[in-house]
Amino acid sequence: MPTENLSELLGQVSKNSAGEIDSLIGGFARLREKLQTDGEHIQREVEEYRALSEQVMQLTKTISESVKKVRTSVDRPTMLPHETE
Repeated sequence: MPTENLSELLGQVSKNSAGEIDSLIGGFARLREKLQTDGEHIQREVEEYRALSEQVMQLTKTISESVKKVRTSVDRPTMLPHETE
C-alpha cells in the first residue's frame, strides 16, 4: 500500500472520527439544554403545587373553624321568650 493512500485513509478516518465527536458534543449540548429546561419546568410545577397545597390547607382550616362555630351555636341551648322572665 503506497504511503499516499495510507495518508489519505488516515486523514479520512480522522475526519470521520472528528465529525462523530462533534456530533456527540452537539447532542450532549442539546441534552444538557433539555435537562436544564425540564428542571426549570419541574421547579415551577413544584412551586405551584406548594402554593396550591398551602391554599387548600388554609381553606380546610377556615371550613373546619366555620363548622366548629356552627356546631357550637347549634349545640347551645336557646332560650324561649317565656323562659327569660
